[in-house]
Amino acid sequence: MTTMKTITTGHRAMSDVRDQVSVKSMGGMKPKVLIVEDETAVVTLLRYNLEYQGFEVDAVSDGEEALVAIEENPPDIVLLDWMLPQLSGIEVCRQVRRRPATKTLPIILLTARGEEADTVRGLDSGADDYVTKPFSPAELTARVHALLRRSRPALSDEALNAADVQMDLAAHRVHRNGREIKLGPTEYRLLRHFMEHPGRVFSREQLLDAVWGRDVYVELRTVDVHIRRLRKALNEGGETDVIRTVRSAGYALELQS
Repeated sequence: MTTMKTITTGHRAMSDVRDQVSVKSMGGMKPKVLIVEDETAVVTLLRYNLEYQGFEVDAVSDGEEALVAIEENPPDIVLLDWMLPQLSGIEVCRQVRRRPATKTLPIILLTARGEEADTVRGLDSGADDYVTKPFSPAELTARVHALLRRSRPALSDEALNAADVQMDLAAHRVHRNGREIKLGPTEYRLLRHFMEHPGRVFSREQLLDAVWGRDVYVELRTVDVHIRRLRKALNEGGETDVIRTVRSAGYALELQS
């Protein structure tokens, strides 16, 4: 794979992104980026700029690892290199799009292939955007921001809406059909996670990582307990249950009540 020459721009490349608005201001959330790249220098550059912007960053170095990482710890967006060991970026993209849980996952394809036919092939494989190496870190980060704004408006808004449930992130309040819902801290975080990803099915393990954190030991059945509490609070007015149980898979927030 061709090495990125822009990495040699040093302080210029590292500082370009500092002029952009940090995602830390986006409702207090920390979007997760998965970098799939086998060149250490490229990963270092991207991680530096993205973490400076307030993103949480994970990185893997081959296509097979990427598929496992996406399934076990779903990111908000993927930066995917075309030329990878084990499995190409194109094939990773195709497999991600075939999976119901990840078919709408934002993907930016990174490649040294600059011909029009290559761009068309990359986009046809399911990529949302296509960036040719060498590239400006500032431009790439701007593309990440833009794609996240389109795919997850929650990252830039101060309110979440799903089905007939509204969450005011600034006031820390939840309403359903005009009725205020009283939630404990854990139920609030759980509902927020569902509302940030409406329709996506999450396993108990994934919910534990997202809501409680990876470094906290909590039994799986704890998730079920808080799901029951959340359902009780949401459905006190006799409304339809918007939390869907998916047998042998987990839970999801229904897009329509």
